[in-house]
Amino acid sequence: MTAWLAEQEHREMLREPRRHPLSRATVENKKTMEKISIIKSTAVLVPTANIDTDQIIPARFLKTTSREGFGEKLFYDWRFNADGTPVPNILDGKQGIILVAGENFGCGSSREHAAWAIHDAGYRAVVSSSFADIFKGNALNNSLLPVQVSPSYLAALTDALRAEPSLEITIDLASQTIYAEGVGTETFPIVGYKKECLLNGYSDIDYLLAGVDDIINYELSSRANDI
Repeated sequence: MTAWLAEQEHREMLREPRRHPLSRATVENKKTMEKISIIKSTAVLVPTANIDTDQIIPARFLKTTSREGFGEKLFYDWRFNADGTPVPNILDGKQGIILVAGENFGCGSSREHAAWAIHDAGYRAVVSSSFADIFKGNALNNSLLPVQVSPSYLAALTDALRAEPSLEITIDLASQTIYAEGVGTETFPIVGYKKECLLNGYSDIDYLLAGVDDIINYELSSRANDI
């Protein structure tokens, strides 16, 4: 009789949906990524093509695995002489959380520190007509939105920013659109999975764990049906 009761309790346990310790609620409370929905800001125009990762963050500063502090070294060799004294540069006096750059942004080495530096400096989006694939992936993994537009739209936006540096740009991730007065609206591509991660503030691990309740309950249900 004892063995029979134990078997019945085991069957009921398998039939009852369970909440795993790493549930969706747990993920929501422990997310480490920053959510991105709508970015509305003036922009910093850096209209140079082929800006590589060594220009973004020189290799001599890559001596730590901590993400903090890299913003101070962003475009360092554009901003300072070899002796550390500042030099006039295209970033002087510019404010905003959107960076507008020339084509093929982020080429060169695969260092993730480039995305860290841009994000740590306060930027939340980079607009260009093309991105190096590895940089694009690194940016998406670090709450930095790469907005890829057509060459004609980038040219029009660049001209508009030169004429009016205080021009405000609106980027809507949900609708995948970018808008600037006088330039108009254009859609931009993004992988659906990464879009969901940015909208919800999920890292890759968070994204997987967000579905853990469904996975566990499916497994328990499958086992119960096999009894």
